[in-house]
Amino acid sequence: MHTTIENEPEECRHVATTTEKVKMIKQSFRLMMDGAVASSMHEKGLRYHLNWGATLPRLRAIANEYGQNYDLAIALWKENVRECRLLATMIMPAEEILPEVIDIWMEQTDTMEIAEQASLNLYSRLPFAPEKAFQWIASDKGLYQLCGFHVLSRLFMNGQEPNARSINEFIDQAIAALLGTNLSVRKAAMNSVIRFAELGLVYERLAKSALKHANLDFL
Repeated sequence: MHTTIENEPEECRHVATTTEKVKMIKQSFRLMMDGAVASSMHEKGLRYHLNWGATLPRLRAIANEYGQNYDLAIALWKENVRECRLLATMIMPAEEILPEVIDIWMEQTDTMEIAEQASLNLYSRLPFAPEKAFQWIASDKGLYQLCGFHVLSRLFMNGQEPNARSINEFIDQAIAALLGTNLSVRKAAMNSVIRFAELGLVYERLAKSALKHANLDFL
């Protein structure tokens, strides 16, 4: 007696469907391969296990086609391919992913592009975004700090105001980053301070005072 797909458990069919989607997505990457873009990224230090050179607009078009999908995002991230991981950050439902999974993704993030896109596409929309952001800016790892400041910038842009304790922590970490040697982190920290100051007059005065004390002046 042959077993048909209708007789298989729903979970098995679901896994097969996700696997098939990953296969189709990876095939689409091959069709849009851009060697010039991939080479340019390599020259700029963006080295991936596999990189098809697909542009972000093309990836967003694919993300719109598939919509928000937790299982597909998890499967894509595991592929350890540039386009798969970028797409995973675009389709992962922010309200479904757990903090522990975010921690794993952060540990496995090894390029600035993935860090920045993940912050923009996903991390800034997490229900626990502020907690993660403040945890990351206090890290001694550059990519963690980068994500933290990017997330805070987006939160400030959306009008989210930190509490008194968070304000002091943010200013201290931002000043430390601005005085550091990591140019990418310094740029992200600068942008976050600018967004912080835009929250209102009180925030602007706090930022200007801290910058002046550190002999920094860009507000």
